[in-house]
Amino acid sequence: MAQGTTSTTGRTSRRHLLRLTGGALALGALAAGATGCRNDTQDTTGGGTGKGKGGADTGGKGSGGATDAGGAPKPLWTKSVSAETYGNNDELVAVAGVVIASGAPLDALDGKTGRPRWTLKNGATPGAPLLIGDDTLYLASSAYDGTVSGHDPATGKETWRGRLGKEYRQPRPVAVDDKQVYVIAEILEADGSSQTNVIAALDSGTGRVAWKEQRDLGTEQTGVHTAVRDRFLVYTDLKKNLTVRDTATGRQVWTHKTTSTNYGVFALHGDLVIVPQGRVLQAFALADGAEKWSLKTDEFATFKEPTVLGDTLYIADSDRTLRSVDPRTGKENWRSEDLSKKGAQPPRQFLEAGGTLYGATALDEGGGIHAFDPKTGTLRWTFNDRSGDFHAWLMATDGTHVFALHGTKLHALPA
Repeated sequence: MAQGTTSTTGRTSRRHLLRLTGGALALGALAAGATGCRNDTQDTTGGGTGKGKGGADTGGKGSGGATDAGGAPKPLWTKSVSAETYGNNDELVAVAGVVIASGAPLDALDGKTGRPRWTLKNGATPGAPLLIGDDTLYLASSAYDGTVSGHDPATGKETWRGRLGKEYRQPRPVAVDDKQVYVIAEILEADGSSQTNVIAALDSGTGRVAWKEQRDLGTEQTGVHTAVRDRFLVYTDLKKNLTVRDTATGRQVWTHKTTSTNYGVFALHGDLVIVPQGRVLQAFALADGAEKWSLKTDEFATFKEPTVLGDTLYIADSDRTLRSVDPRTGKENWRSEDLSKKGAQPPRQFLEAGGTLYGATALDEGGGIHAFDPKTGTLRWTFNDRSGDFHAWLMATDGTHVFALHGTKLHALPA
């Protein structure tokens, strides 16, 4: 199974800190400790919406479980979890009946009830993605011993282990397809320091190294977004590089310098990679890097992060305009100004469930989890726990629930 969305790896970086609301809050984020996973279900009366303590009542059409005021549904359950996240979409996953937020310990909760299903004491390495492929959850080793582990997401039991080698430090999985697990690791010098890093592929059957390629001097291990499509491994990094490699050999197919990539997030569709760069959204051919189409925002606005769901690309901009775009041509299906009219924050992550388009925002005030009509972009409601937490909202779905993570609070909303 190909990795369909972009992934991020690395410790706290400049890109992560930019998502926080100020220097003091950034330090608070780095100092925040895990709160642990409680077995009892939290009181959800403050997590719903309406005009009280819960999410913002934006009016409009509700969905299952919506309040009488037409706002967001109340959570089916809310839990405090040991989450340690930096705003990357792959730090929350829903798979095999459980929902998992990146943290230490790594706790898997039952999607229906919120009760604990299993725990890994050492948890996930902060900043490393939770990757799902071939019914396996891949994690960076918290032992820093040059290994990557695979686990049954339903039970947490280890089912696979790959080793890059002791001459490499902190290997982190960044993408996975049906044959290989792709990792980036620091190359150790004789004195224990590291000036360069390597990108490599581990066979998902044997765990052995299929290939490894040293990256250019000056590139960093942190801040890398990665995805796989067919025979292409695609990634961006903090040095504003967009790079495509051959998955069979590791050979670099092409690379482009980008201007401004909004934290490096991109989207894939068919034979295209789609990258936001300030006012311009560009699509390049995976095979040779040729530009296929571009789309511009209105003056002074810049694009946020894109998401492709099926045959539709969704993207918001800094003017709070939401667009539905045909990813094959770059032509707009519709654009909505509802976010601007209602003073709501633009989303940076999208998913679909139960006939509704959901968007998660970066900042708490005026944000949270938005619910839109996918045919028009009309804003139906916004869920916000009113905690004031400065962490970005993250989402995942199992088709029945939309799981919303905000700091260390995990909410299960009916889809």
